[in-house]
Amino acid sequence: MGATILGYHADKFVPKEQLQTIQDLGVTTFCAPPTALRVFILEDLKSYDFKLRQCVAAGEPLNPEIIDVWKEGTGITIRDGYGQSESTAMIANLPNEKIKYGSMGKPAFLYDIVIADDDGNIVQDCEEGNICVVHNEETINGIFKTYLIQKDKMMKVFKHGLYYTGDKAYKDEDGYVWFVGRDDDVIKASDFRVGPFEVESVLLEHDAIMEAAVVASPHDLRSNAVKAFVILAPGHKASEELAKDIFRYTEEHLARYKIPRIVQFVESLPKTISGKIRRVELRNQEAIDKKNKTIIPNEYFHEKY
Repeated sequence: MGATILGYHADKFVPKEQLQTIQDLGVTTFCAPPTALRVFILEDLKSYDFKLRQCVAAGEPLNPEIIDVWKEGTGITIRDGYGQSESTAMIANLPNEKIKYGSMGKPAFLYDIVIADDDGNIVQDCEEGNICVVHNEETINGIFKTYLIQKDKMMKVFKHGLYYTGDKAYKDEDGYVWFVGRDDDVIKASDFRVGPFEVESVLLEHDAIMEAAVVASPHDLRSNAVKAFVILAPGHKASEELAKDIFRYTEEHLARYKIPRIVQFVESLPKTISGKIRRVELRNQEAIDKKNKTIIPNEYFHEKY
């Protein structure tokens, strides 16, 4: 296509160094996972002379807070999208289209995307359901043919004339798709369903928080409680007072059943090589710790836990 691709390798992620490289080599199109962007926005973005024309995010849902700060610092709006290893980009915020911060955008031209329930029924606008692709084996639609080894998985993802992605979302009245969470990551607490992404987005608005991951924590009465693993921004230290302030902030910005009941301050989060947070590791470890009644450092409980 005549495009120049810049490959940049570093033994350690140093935000200033990478931003300087983007400036010095005149990068015009930039893609990064939210994991990296959360660190970049802590820098003084206005001090750089970027040549950026387009910025996109990949790997995980993009929190609105990141888009706001990046736009203020660079003048460029980060465009988010959605795809899988089994496909190309299914949903996207295409150039020159109106963007709703926090939305993954609209279905791409190759895919007939619907939000359906477990029985294949298309749900109403703004109702949570499964992200699915209308599937016809005679039509090329960008979806893979088969799993080579996990043949039993085929019946789980191809059913009712649909391909089930395994992710939850809802579509608003304008056709924009809003991510709720990986089906396995959605928290069931006190008969309510809580999408981790919404809770994480609110947590990231708190000045002391650089990164957050929300999972289910086993609870005797609620079945599960919402727990937040939090990485603090530079200049902040873990304390009971800070935990209480975070609890207060979430109470002001989330429905009562969505607020974290537990906050644990951590130095890092388990991630894949592409930067996705491995919530399954956090969830499994949490189940083990609660079963063994392990005393966890820097873990604080809401007064109404």
